[in-house]
Amino acid sequence: MTRAIRVRAFFALAVLALSLYITLTVPVRLGLDLRGGTQIVLETKDSPTAKADSEATDRTLEVLRHRIDALGVAEPSIARSGENRIIVELPGIQDPREAADVLGRTAQLAFHPVLGIADADETSRKPLPKQSAELVLPDESGQPVRLGPSALTGADVESAEARIDQQSGVGWYVGVDFKGAGGDAWARLTGEAACRPAGDPARRVAIVLDDKVISSPQVNSSVACRTGIAGGSTQITGSFSRDEARELSLLINGGALPVPVETVEQRTVGPTLGASAIEASARAAVIGTALTSLFIIAVYRLLGALAAVALACYGVISYAALAALGATLTLPGLAGFVLAIGMAVDANVLVFERAREEYAARQSKGLRAALTAGFRNAFSAIADSNITTLIAAGLLFFLASGPVRGFGVTLGIGVLASMLSALVITRVLADYAVARRSVRRRPRLTGIADTGKVRDWLVRRNPDLMRRRRTWLAASAAALVLATSGIALRGLDFGVEFTGGRLMEYSTSTPVDADRARDALADAGLPRAVVQTSGDGDLSVRTDQLSNAEAAKVDRTIGDLAGSADKIRDELIGPSLGDELRRGALIALASALAAQLLYLAVRFRWTFGTSAVAAMAHDALILVGVFAWLGKPIDGVFLAALLTVIGYSVNDSVVVFDRIRELSAGDRKTPFSRLANTAILQTLPRTVNTGMGAVFILSALTLLGGDSLTDFALALLIGIVVGTYSSMFTAAPLAIELQARSTAPPPDVKPRSAQRGAAAI
Repeated sequence: MTRAIRVRAFFALAVLALSLYITLTVPVRLGLDLRGGTQIVLETKDSPTAKADSEATDRTLEVLRHRIDALGVAEPSIARSGENRIIVELPGIQDPREAADVLGRTAQLAFHPVLGIADADETSRKPLPKQSAELVLPDESGQPVRLGPSALTGADVESAEARIDQQSGVGWYVGVDFKGAGGDAWARLTGEAACRPAGDPARRVAIVLDDKVISSPQVNSSVACRTGIAGGSTQITGSFSRDEARELSLLINGGALPVPVETVEQRTVGPTLGASAIEASARAAVIGTALTSLFIIAVYRLLGALAAVALACYGVISYAALAALGATLTLPGLAGFVLAIGMAVDANVLVFERAREEYAARQSKGLRAALTAGFRNAFSAIADSNITTLIAAGLLFFLASGPVRGFGVTLGIGVLASMLSALVITRVLADYAVARRSVRRRPRLTGIADTGKVRDWLVRRNPDLMRRRRTWLAASAAALVLATSGIALRGLDFGVEFTGGRLMEYSTSTPVDADRARDALADAGLPRAVVQTSGDGDLSVRTDQLSNAEAAKVDRTIGDLAGSADKIRDELIGPSLGDELRRGALIALASALAAQLLYLAVRFRWTFGTSAVAAMAHDALILVGVFAWLGKPIDGVFLAALLTVIGYSVNDSVVVFDRIRELSAGDRKTPFSRLANTAILQTLPRTVNTGMGAVFILSALTLLGGDSLTDFALALLIGIVVGTYSSMFTAAPLAIELQARSTAPPPDVKPRSAQRGAAAI
């Protein structure tokens, strides 16, 4: 065993041992879409007295953290995102009103004297609240009261706590402590109120939060006029229950936020949906991986079996990397985890096909030499194709948000793990296997001692595919026109992520007719609600912006129709965030195309880069057009699928162009179109075998992945089919046409094993 093999073997064992240790000891953090709960995204806004900068957002975050801690939620998460956004995750909270009622009351907390009951004229005027002027607000009972200018704000509150005094019989009450001059201000405020007779509304003090009176306690008869409640503390009583006292103390203790906040996004996922998504994805992963493993074992025999072992190692390494980095595994991320299996298969197929070529050309040198040459010659194509996928994953991470960002993280980790699996673990196992004397005596057992049925057929027929290159380009143009006509005629059904609005999904005990649901919602005041149903009893309602109170009305309406209905999903996206996400999607797509073009132009010639990017745009437009014809939603998960299709398209084009570059380096006389045709024929076995491996995975996701993953997997299936076609019949013909019009000489690359590759066909 050579030193290089020993080093690779030691490295592989070390990585696997560490990965197994992390897998057994460190749990992966699941996103709310997998474990259930509510996520709320808040955006700080400028106020007349403060600017919503990063410092104000940080202070706001701390105030909200105290409020969330008082909710008693297990493992809550609150973090700043960007300059002025705060992301709150509340696992287990299925009713967003429970959290929004506390987090949403975010205006200035203030204590006002009650001047009296508002008359009819004052009630109709309802002047805008101002600290320096009187205002009219309904008290807890709904009766309009006239309030004087605020005497204290939340900044004067030291703490508020729900307490119980069983000895005095008071029961639950709220104790409030003031700080600094707040105690004196409270004494003056209550002293003025104490001068009013008992029962007079003006003897009360109103506590106002978010322009709403949350409490208006009456000053006790024992308090002296003009003296008030001194000492810097007070008690608010009122026959409170434990929960009522706790909520009031929470709202007072939260104090005044430095700046107001607005809910721009809210997502709620039921625990049953998350559990079923995990189960469906795991089932799809197991079955898809098993089918893929059986396929590569059937094609590559012993080396295929070793590659299947490496795939299992890939799974352990990817999972351990997610856990070690503390990454959150989301539903799209779970799909990315499964999808990266296809990337690992692609790398193995590239190596084995190059090894087959080398063995056919140099049988006298044996299996080990062919395998070594296969790894060496396939490395550039593997590196280029995986780097382009990493570019797409990086763009998803930096430009997307939420679950789609999680997909980018998982896909990036999966790509790196797949390269380690294919280039290190598979190589260690394969080197050890071909060094055995029993294997060398039976070379056909390895799977690289014969060229394969696809390659044999191509050798016999030797078709000149590029002779009709303009016909292929015309067919691509026709497919493009057909797809884009779907966009023009049917339009795109943008999800609430890109348009803003609210989407609620229910699991009903009995199927509900969509027309009946629309009529019922129209009667409830929602005539523009879009209702869709599925055969398994699921129903979705999509509307414009709805408050949580209006959403509760939808819950009751659907529940009355169905007998019983469980809400399994609730998404609220503000219009400003929808516009932002739509712009971000366009920027992500444009950046992906630009980054791919730049990378390919550096690695190849500009003609290759331009052709590959044109094929990418062709694939992306066709995929969008197909979804337009099918009426499928265009949302964040679709964006993840679209950028992944772009990566797949580039992978196929890169493999073809890498072979053209290699052939050109060793043959300056053959016409470029002939070299391109030879490159396509030589790489076609890899394209077919890789595509089949990915199809097994994606078919399993489509059929077994559940409703949440069906559209995602369908988009990738369409993308793989279109991308496989475009790499051969769009990118290559276009490169030939551009090369013919270019005055530059053929690609100039360092020769490696061009003549051996050319002789394989």
